[in-house]
Amino acid sequence: MSKREDYEAKTEALLGPIAEANGVSVYDVEYVKEGSDYYLRAFIDKQGSVSIKDCENVSRALSDALDREDFIPDSYILEVSSPGLGRALKKDKHLQASIGQEVELKLFRPIDKCREFSGELAGFDRESVTILQEEGPRSFLRSDIALIRLAFDF
Repeated sequence: MSKREDYEAKTEALLGPIAEANGVSVYDVEYVKEGSDYYLRAFIDKQGSVSIKDCENVSRALSDALDREDFIPDSYILEVSSPGLGRALKKDKHLQASIGQEVELKLFRPIDKCREFSGELAGFDRESVTILQEEGPRSFLRSDIALIRLAFDF
């Protein structure tokens, strides 16, 4: 397990009871370096919508728990937010919850001169993701997919 994966897993374990106590669920946790700064991002979700107060309450409690546990030696910026409307579907639980919804896929390399595809998420397994398009079902290798997210129209 990499340092990043270890920090994310430990943070998610701390975050679980905090989220539950605040009436939200853990959507995802990520530890990333952007420029010269490290960010520890916790994404929370709930039926309806996540409020600023939800983020504030979870952030304060998580910050205190992280200070107590002190397992991240680097300086980092803690952010707690909603995953948003166009949320990335990174984990199997995200994909499972999104079956039947419109998604957008971005690929690392073009297929038929195209890197972006959209359609209804029909299914997935360890190796592939299948969407329904007007032409019918189309499957993509998960190793070829750079990003899957919910599609949204305004």
